[in-house]
Amino acid sequence: MHVGVIRHRSRISTLVAAAALATITAACGSSGSDSPSASTQAPATDSVLAGQLPQKVRDAGTLTVATDPSYAPNEFLATDGKSITGMDIDLGRALGGVLGLRVQFSQATFDSILPGLAAGRYDVGMSSFTDTKEREAQVDFVTYYSAGTSFMTRGQGGVKVSALGDLCGHSVSVESGTTQQTDASDQSGRCTAAGRAPVSVQNYDDQNAANLALTSGRADLSMADSPVADYQAKLSGGRIVTVGTAYGTAPYGIAVPKNAGLTTPLRGALQKLIKDGTYRQILDRWGIADGAITEPKINGATA
Repeated sequence: MHVGVIRHRSRISTLVAAAALATITAACGSSGSDSPSASTQAPATDSVLAGQLPQKVRDAGTLTVATDPSYAPNEFLATDGKSITGMDIDLGRALGGVLGLRVQFSQATFDSILPGLAAGRYDVGMSSFTDTKEREAQVDFVTYYSAGTSFMTRGQGGVKVSALGDLCGHSVSVESGTTQQTDASDQSGRCTAAGRAPVSVQNYDDQNAANLALTSGRADLSMADSPVADYQAKLSGGRIVTVGTAYGTAPYGIAVPKNAGLTTPLRGALQKLIKDGTYRQILDRWGIADGAITEPKINGATA
């Protein structure tokens, strides 16, 4: 869950599977790509929705989207180590097609994206952000998916947990700036207040590093959004398994600067993609259709 975030499977190509597996054990590189996915066909532009865009964006003809590509299958680096791929990327390009915009994804660390929006470096952020009341004080959101948090451990020599209360005395690797970091840290306080051993929370710059801490034995557990945990477990060859019960289901949101004039056209474009089936096709491609929504909202935080 990207903090204030949340980060929630069918057929995938061998190339995509290999790329995602690489993210489990290695840190990602840099750079981005704005070339469309080979299997993604740009939808037709809706002139009415395109006309709702701010003049500045229409004149530029490009939507700059910040993302942290360490969260397969939502956003991650392809096998070339440069091109960014994933569900968010396919969906972002489809939204751009409806709005008549070229979409340029820019790689950023997760906790730098919202400050980058405020500074005007990006137009929007698509990086498995959970729409929360706290974040709505900083940015606006257009909801587009529903996800929860899952626990991961090693397939051999791992530990069994069922819920947050079982983390006491264990080491847990998490990505900095995520709801998982907050949840694990808060749980550590509850553990000590109850006279139990604290949670040893290990914070890492991205999910790849958190995964590596788990598989290398430095951490007993890791935490990530449910679709991400499921995807990585599936592709790990048994080295990673999910345990316990997912919790904290909440909406993902496209992060938009306050008063930027982008929420209404983005919501309209997403509604169009849901109606014409493109949205579901994208989720099916990445095997995460369980988190599909039927009606996007502007600032639809549930907590």
